[in-house]
Amino acid sequence: MAESAACPAFQLGKPRYDQSSFLGRLKHFVEIIDPSTLFVSERRLTECIKLLDEFKHGKLPPGVSDLQLWEAQKVTQAIIHPDTGDKIFMPFRMSGYVPFGTPIVVGLLLPNQTVVSTIFWQWLNQSHNACVNYSNRNATKVVYDATKPTPTSTFLQGYFGAVTSAVSLAVGLNVLIQKANRLSPATRMIIQRLIPFPAVASANICNVGLMRHNELSEGVDVLDENGNILGSSKIAAKHAIMETAFTRVVLPMPIFVLPPIIMSYLEKLPLLQMNRRLLLPIHSLVCLATFSLSLPLAISLFPQMSQIEVSQLEPEIAMATDCKVVTYNKGL
Repeated sequence: MAESAACPAFQLGKPRYDQSSFLGRLKHFVEIIDPSTLFVSERRLTECIKLLDEFKHGKLPPGVSDLQLWEAQKVTQAIIHPDTGDKIFMPFRMSGYVPFGTPIVVGLLLPNQTVVSTIFWQWLNQSHNACVNYSNRNATKVVYDATKPTPTSTFLQGYFGAVTSAVSLAVGLNVLIQKANRLSPATRMIIQRLIPFPAVASANICNVGLMRHNELSEGVDVLDENGNILGSSKIAAKHAIMETAFTRVVLPMPIFVLPPIIMSYLEKLPLLQMNRRLLLPIHSLVCLATFSLSLPLAISLFPQMSQIEVSQLEPEIAMATDCKVVTYNKGL
C-alpha cells in the first residue's frame, strides 16, 4: 500500500511526475540526468528493454511492480534515443552532461587566461554542447519522413556559429579588460573570471537559433489532447525556440557567476593561502556543485511538451480543432 501511494500507476512513454508544476518537472529531469545510469551494464539495459516490451504487448510476468517499470523506463530513456532507437554515446547523454562538462567549466573559469587558452576552452565547450544537442535532438522527421532528413549543413552552421560567437566575445572582452588601466588587479581578475558567462550565453542562443532555424520556416507539429497531429505551426516553433534559448541563458548563469565569486573569498582563507595546491581541487568541487544544481533547475523552467492556446496559432489550425489548448515538443 505504501509503495502504491508513493508510486503512481505506470504509463508507458509518459512522465512519472506531474509536468504542470515546477516541482514535478524538477523531479522528472533529476531522474533524466541521473549520472548513475552511466554505469548501467548491457545486460541490465537489455532486461529493461525486454520488460517494457512485455508491458507494451500485455505479456508482463506476475509480480512486476509499477516501481520496477518506472525504473526500467528511466534507464532506457537515459541511454536509448527515443526516435532512432540507438544508444547515445556516453559523453553526450544528458546524464553525462555534468560529469563530462564539469572539467570544461573548470577550464573556462581558470584565472589568468591567455588568448590561446580562452580560444581552446571556448572551442571545447561549444564542441561538447553541439554534440550533446545533436545526440539528444528530435529525430522524428529523420525516422518517419525520409524526404526531410536533418541536413549536416544545419549542424555545421550551428557548430561554427556558436564557436565563432563564443570565441569572439570572450577574446574581445578579455582585450578590453586588459586595457582598462583604471581597474585594480583584484577587480580585473574577478571581471576576467566572469567573462565566460556572456560568451557562453550568447553562443548558446546562437546555437539554438542556427540549429533549429528550419523550424521557423517549416513549423513544428502541434497535437490535440488525444495526441493527434493538427498541423505544423510556425508560431509554436517560435515559442519553442524562445523557451529553449531562455533556458540556455539561465543554465550557465550560476555555473559561470557563482564559482568566481565563491573562489574570490575562499582564496583569502589562511588554509588556501598556505596550500595553493588545494585551489584547483576546491575550484573543481565548487564548479561540480553549481553545475549539478543549475542543470535540473534550468531545464525544469518549461515542460518538455509545452502548451499554447489555439487562438494564438494560425487560422487554419484553429479551424481544424475544437480544443482551446494544444501541445508541442519544445525540445531540449
